[in-house]
Amino acid sequence: MNGSVFNPAIISLLVGAVAAKPVLSALIALKSRQTINKHAPEGHQKKQGTPTMGGIISLIGMAVGLSVAAVQGWGGESSARVWAMLGLLVLFGIIGFVDDYVIPKMMPGKRGLGWIPKLAMQVPVAAIPWFFTNDFGVKDPIAAGLVVLTVLFFTNAYNFSDGLDGLAGTLLLGIAAFFTGVGLLRADPFLVMSGTVLAGGIIPFLYLNAPPAKVFMGDVGALAIGAVIGHLFAYVFSRGAVSGTLFSGLEIVGLAFAMFMMIAELIPVPLQIASVKILKRRLFPYTPIHHAFEKAGWPETRVVFAFALTQLVCTLIALALYAGNGGTIWKTR
Repeated sequence: MNGSVFNPAIISLLVGAVAAKPVLSALIALKSRQTINKHAPEGHQKKQGTPTMGGIISLIGMAVGLSVAAVQGWGGESSARVWAMLGLLVLFGIIGFVDDYVIPKMMPGKRGLGWIPKLAMQVPVAAIPWFFTNDFGVKDPIAAGLVVLTVLFFTNAYNFSDGLDGLAGTLLLGIAAFFTGVGLLRADPFLVMSGTVLAGGIIPFLYLNAPPAKVFMGDVGALAIGAVIGHLFAYVFSRGAVSGTLFSGLEIVGLAFAMFMMIAELIPVPLQIASVKILKRRLFPYTPIHHAFEKAGWPETRVVFAFALTQLVCTLIALALYAGNGGTIWKTR
């Protein structure tokens, strides 16, 4: 593994930085404004009308970085998995664009796609890594289902995290550090390249999304980036099966720590819905869970700091477990 594996991250950062101002100006011209849910915490009502779909800034940087990596072979011996990740980024971005912009424009009064049509669009796209790489047991329908479920889980979990100024971006930095760290520990150039591309691409957006946010990520960015996160976690899961080695207990615990904040963002939502429909009462003061802390009186900036710090600590614990395991999760190719 040589230094060229970091070149896509530099490209992602620089392209995103150059694209930031023109994209923001275009979003303002298109009147792509955020409609705040009337049930959101009171402090959020002042954000009404803030430009959304700022995730396009990151998608442009990441897409260019990944494209160059695939062409130059900077993601390892095979570029197939890089193209698969790029496909997820672009197609989930299109789904997000439909949700953020097309539906509200075509159907005034609607905030976006309903969850059933959105999920129907996501499922076939989530299967891209299974069809186009050999990482996930191509002939195994069970593996296909697990890949799809993993991508769906993370694309929606990360989308839920896009609810406070700076939250989604700072969480991504911690998650990207996990992928990069595992890649360095296991001499896997694909993971190193992927983690650093995610980090590089999110920084220009995060600069504009820092409180008070000048632009929100929107589904166009959150669904796409979340799908890539799911793809990378599925890739990590698959390494033991592909190489013939097995995960140790420590490695499984490490993965659980790395995913903890995404689990915390997603799981309370369906639990809350089920509780309200069946038991006619709330399990949580508010969901997604970051809003529950606001309801408890925490300032938004404190919630973001606490969540980002928790993700960082979880990442460090996960990497410590991987580094101290002694064995290998997979054989490097």
